[in-house]
Amino acid sequence: MRVIVTVVEKITSEAHIDIPDGLNKSAIRQHIVDRYNTGECPQI
Repeated sequence: MRVIVTVVEKITSEAHIDIPDGLNKSAIRQHIVDRYNTGECPQI
C-alpha cells in the first residue's frame, strides 16, 4: 500500500513512503512514526 503522509507543524512537509498491506490503523501509525524517527521521512 502507498500512502502520502503530511506532517503539519510550522511547515507542511510531505513524505511518500510504502506501507505494508494488511496493517491496521495502529500498525500503520507505528510504521509511519518509525520511518519518521529513523529519518526516512523529512523532518521539520
